[in-house]
Amino acid sequence: MKMSPEKHLLDWQVSQTIAESMSPLIGQLYRQQGVETLLFGKTLINATTIDIIKNHRVARHYTGEPLALEQTMPLLESLSKMTCSPCRIDIGQLAYQYWQQHDNQTALQDYLQTALHDVLDGKAITQPKTVVLYGFGRIGRLLARLLIEKSGPGYPLRLGAIVVRGGKAGDLEKRASLLRRDSVHGQFNGSIVVDNERSAIIANGNFIQVIYANSPQEVDYTQFGIQDALVVDNTGVWRDSEGLSRHLASPGASKVLLTAPGKGDIKNVVFGVNESVIQPSDTIISAASCTTNAITPILKAMNDRYGVLSGHIETVHSYTNDQNLIDNFHKGERRGRSASLNMVLTSTGAAKAVAKALPELSGKLTGNSIRVPTPNVSMVVANLNLQKETTKEELNEYLRGIAIHSPLSAQVDYTDSTEIVSTDLVGSRHAGVVDGAATIAQGNRCVLYVWYDNEFGYSCQVVHCMEQMMGVRYNTYPKQ
Repeated sequence: MKMSPEKHLLDWQVSQTIAESMSPLIGQLYRQQGVETLLFGKTLINATTIDIIKNHRVARHYTGEPLALEQTMPLLESLSKMTCSPCRIDIGQLAYQYWQQHDNQTALQDYLQTALHDVLDGKAITQPKTVVLYGFGRIGRLLARLLIEKSGPGYPLRLGAIVVRGGKAGDLEKRASLLRRDSVHGQFNGSIVVDNERSAIIANGNFIQVIYANSPQEVDYTQFGIQDALVVDNTGVWRDSEGLSRHLASPGASKVLLTAPGKGDIKNVVFGVNESVIQPSDTIISAASCTTNAITPILKAMNDRYGVLSGHIETVHSYTNDQNLIDNFHKGERRGRSASLNMVLTSTGAAKAVAKALPELSGKLTGNSIRVPTPNVSMVVANLNLQKETTKEELNEYLRGIAIHSPLSAQVDYTDSTEIVSTDLVGSRHAGVVDGAATIAQGNRCVLYVWYDNEFGYSCQVVHCMEQMMGVRYNTYPKQ
């Protein structure tokens, strides 16, 4: 029987009421206990009422059916009465698993006690570690947004300072304005105030010292009360140990994370694949590139199941600041031509970089890149030769499962929409999103199309690496 028009509106109003009731519980768990609430990998911290409703409806892409707010609200209510250590709890995963096995709430408390057994000790929130952003360009500003979004008593990292060149009149206001407004990612979610007297930006209550310097050796972080900080180098000027070690000579700095592929003996980390290589003694780590982060988790999943014999990785990448807006001199081949008018064929080190994080694929992949006239969101086309034969249906079902129920679920997302285009992926927090509708499989060959927000999705991966480097990475429950 079809629902009446009035019933549709009534159901929406009920959903709004429940979502409005969820917000204070989500905030309470985060501010008081350090528990970050997720819904199938998407954070609910600072989510609007409409965001909460939309995230529930998107759940059908993971489970095959919508997840009702009436199914997750009881979990939130029960969690708010429990004492947990700081962690991430995916109420979407928990609710889906629970309601698959039960038809009422009678056993809910026992279920949560079992699923969250490891974190029911009420461990105190630790003193946050300080992060310094060295460079405040595209990635630097998105990292700032993410750290500010997560800030609060429950989050173990605190953005303490940014380091930039310049210092001319009006510079501070312009830096703040670029953080406040972004042509791709939209308005900053909150309030930004400029403190000219102390050369600082105050964003959602976070005091962020702005330090002007032309090189790391000019900076003494201890002058600003900063000790044992993680310096995140977003400039790409130094990519080897010798160059990046300059940061470690700055008083108050203890570790360095590079947001570009590292050279030489620097460990290149793709979170979700090889973050275990990060040791407490490591002082310099690379978070690799956006493309390497997008494709490596999926290649790992493919190699684990089907075995990858060889393959070619073609990147269709949005233009970057490295290219010219109009034709002009550029030291790189073809990159001097107008980025806004041309598809530009160029090289990429992503295929080789994959092997640094996934040695099993060493020597098996080739790669190239085409820069295209879009400002953000890129795509990897992976043409793979496999040890085992497969079909489109089987392959897609496997990759959908990786996105829902696997240790890679925070890195790999999946869509089977036949209408999705690049702008729909702006703001995706996953490293890569498999486009199941475009998958091709024939015998032991397949072609995978993987979208990725080369700015925001990559920045989320960098934050994961920050947490791992500083030893404050919280576990996610339920465990995969």
